[in-house]
Amino acid sequence: MSTASQATLIRGACPHDCPDTCATVTEVRDGRAVRFSADTAHPITRGWLCAKVGPYLERVYHPDRLRHPLRRVGPKGSDRWERIDWDEAAAEITSRWRAIIAEHGAAAILPYSYSGTLGLLQLSVCNERLWNRMGVSGLDRTICDAAARTAVNATLGARWAPDLRDVRHSKLVILWGHNPASTSPHFVPFLREAQRGGTHVVTIDPRRTLTARSADEHLQPRPATDGALALGLMHVLFAEGLHDEAWLRAHALGWEALRERTAAYPPDRVAAITGVPEETIVQLARRYGTTKPALLKFADGVQRHGNGGQTARALACLPAVVGQIGVRGGGLFYSASGYVTWDAETVGHASECPPTPRVINMNRLGAALTGEVQDPTIMSLYVFCANPVAASPNAGLIVQGLQREDLFTVVHEQFPTDTARYADIVLPATSQLEQVDLHKPYGHRHLQYNHPAIAPLGEAKSNWDVMRFLAAGMGYDEPWLKQEPEEVLAEVLDATRATNPLLDGITLDMLKRDGTVPFRFAPGQDVPFADGHFPTPSGKVELACEAMAAHGLDPLPEYIPPVEFERDGGAGKPTDSRLVLLTGAAHHFVTTSMANQPTLVAKEGTPFVEINPQDAASRGIQPGSDVVVESPRGWCKLRAVVTDDVPVGVAVAPKGRWAKLSPDGRNVNWTTPDALADLAGQSTFHSNLVDVRPAE
Repeated sequence: MSTASQATLIRGACPHDCPDTCATVTEVRDGRAVRFSADTAHPITRGWLCAKVGPYLERVYHPDRLRHPLRRVGPKGSDRWERIDWDEAAAEITSRWRAIIAEHGAAAILPYSYSGTLGLLQLSVCNERLWNRMGVSGLDRTICDAAARTAVNATLGARWAPDLRDVRHSKLVILWGHNPASTSPHFVPFLREAQRGGTHVVTIDPRRTLTARSADEHLQPRPATDGALALGLMHVLFAEGLHDEAWLRAHALGWEALRERTAAYPPDRVAAITGVPEETIVQLARRYGTTKPALLKFADGVQRHGNGGQTARALACLPAVVGQIGVRGGGLFYSASGYVTWDAETVGHASECPPTPRVINMNRLGAALTGEVQDPTIMSLYVFCANPVAASPNAGLIVQGLQREDLFTVVHEQFPTDTARYADIVLPATSQLEQVDLHKPYGHRHLQYNHPAIAPLGEAKSNWDVMRFLAAGMGYDEPWLKQEPEEVLAEVLDATRATNPLLDGITLDMLKRDGTVPFRFAPGQDVPFADGHFPTPSGKVELACEAMAAHGLDPLPEYIPPVEFERDGGAGKPTDSRLVLLTGAAHHFVTTSMANQPTLVAKEGTPFVEINPQDAASRGIQPGSDVVVESPRGWCKLRAVVTDDVPVGVAVAPKGRWAKLSPDGRNVNWTTPDALADLAGQSTFHSNLVDVRPAE
């Protein structure tokens, strides 16, 4: 007589690059995950998953999951492999590394990672310990948020964000360059609740996004002109006495100089730059200056221009001008990452290691592999938590570099990605259901523990297990390269808690038991900067900021068109027929993660580019036809979607597609620029002028 197997429920956390960091529950029977859902008890994600992560078991049990180490046997890029075991893989990797170090020095080895899997252990610790011990080249991880991170920290002193639930207190919400319906969906129900209570929602975005469709008001500035629009709003606020002078005198540095700067941005000039009507600029400024509390929430896409740093500076200054910082329901919402910073020494043990010999900007990977980086040349690349051939700018140049016969490339991955195709050794990686980790969301204020739910599939190993395995192969004896996962997490958590009262009483055992634990805010301190103190050098909001001068920028926010636009007419208005191509987030992918799952690929449809009817007509482009999108860097073929959702002069092709799954073996990143922005080495994906024409 048989009996049904008993189900086990395992708590976890979504590891993907999203501010929501959903709490999850996996139902396991006979060692197999049979159901994946959201934790109903979580205060933010509240029992539902986004469209991307809902079919997560399709990802875990995808037939293309890598389950064994592989060695290349054909030419680079030929996808010809032989199966090897882990001992063979480690022996080849470590012997090649030792030979490279002996001949060229450790700087000739470059680890490349980003946010394919977030987490304290599987990303942060794995970004540091082994590589510090080896003394290899460092990676400047600036592809996403470097400009805004630097600008907000310099202006306010920290990236602190309000509780998402406090939007119910807001009377006005401005979503600037932010499409939370696709990129932070668990904020949306709180926003809808606020709207039903009378909150006025304004979306500022060149494209009519899912979020913009349900806003009360939608402004469509030309790409890269957001800084001018922010300065124009401040002009009206100061000129009409709508600024909070008492608050500024008490809490801001350089507000008088900022007032003088914004005098150069009257509404008529800003309208000419941005394309936003003059009366709309004035009306929004008046609404912002007279509606309290008012929340300004922006995300990362707005900074991915050549002037991204100064754009983020202007946005960070706006809430201070109207005295809305430290007010429940008001202020700035960019990121909550600044509340807890893991103890750096415990994460990386850098003091016990050789100094990092140099740092290479990740946006310049193609250039670095093809000659920009010398003395020594990069001779080995180790890629994990990333798929640069699909996700990074100027992808064609990256492929050119990966095809070098003298470059030894190792890719640790869950799937045979575009990047894995060019590897010499491919190592199978675990999914989140097969590994331990601790997560610190950047969209809300909790810690979340992830229990492994199932055993690793095949011979897959987690990032940390591979780091330990390779460290042993290199002959390293340091105990911190041998620790078990829970030991690492407890060590870092304990060291961080010693200096951060927000973690008072939070232990690893508590996290393992409860899954999700909120930060410990003192009474009255849960609203960012409620005490009027800012952790800047002056203790105030630095509207004029000398830290910017150290980065080579004007201490005051200023609008300067990106170089690519400036030499073609300025303000995103090229003198020829090119369009500004924006490559924002796809609704069903997290960058390139999930972009090989059949269910989600089907929902996202054929790779496409949106183009305004006027631009389509002038180019002879028919709806649904194939078009070539081309920049000086490269080209790709896409399906034309002719729509009023994008303004004249702008095209939109969402990022995330795998080149190998596209009809032409390319994606939009064959066109995107690898130039760096004005601040912190930020990427400039959206400062991209392209030709769009019918495909032959």
